[in-house]
Amino acid sequence: MDLKEIQNLIKFVARSGASEVHLETEEFTITIKTSPDAVHYEAMGALPAPPPMVVPVISGAPAAAQSPVGTAPIASTPVSVSASSEEDMSRYVAVKSPMIGTVYRRPSPDKDPFVTVGTEIKQGDVVCIIEAMKLFNEIESEISGKVVKVLIDDQTPVEYDQPLFLIDPS
Repeated sequence: MDLKEIQNLIKFVARSGASEVHLETEEFTITIKTSPDAVHYEAMGALPAPPPMVVPVISGAPAAAQSPVGTAPIASTPVSVSASSEEDMSRYVAVKSPMIGTVYRRPSPDKDPFVTVGTEIKQGDVVCIIEAMKLFNEIESEISGKVVKVLIDDQTPVEYDQPLFLIDPS
């Protein structure tokens, strides 16, 4: 398991709401623990401990607590959203994941993504593919409009009802 896969696993656990995940193989053991203040991970065995990650501190928000040796904090500081941006976001409609799986934004690795920011879509257009139990499911938009935000990365795990894209229906 390389560093990118470990980082994707950390992101997945943080989004899932699980408080602790323990993964053990013959080569390594990984324990990921989440708390309201920060996400920590420990890597033991064949994998060297990754270097500490930079945690951005937003003014007015509490900084992440000091982490024990062998762990690196991941930014999870809540960001306050102004009332005007909440109103702006309320006019957008989210295309949500209908299942748990791995999302693919492209039909194949050598092709362009189905949609990007600014893409005009119609109801029924395919916006991504979700692989679940070795089955590839095309996810279609339920509304017509313009893609204003992509909320997921290619080839990352998604949860049921997780927002994938924000669409401006106007």
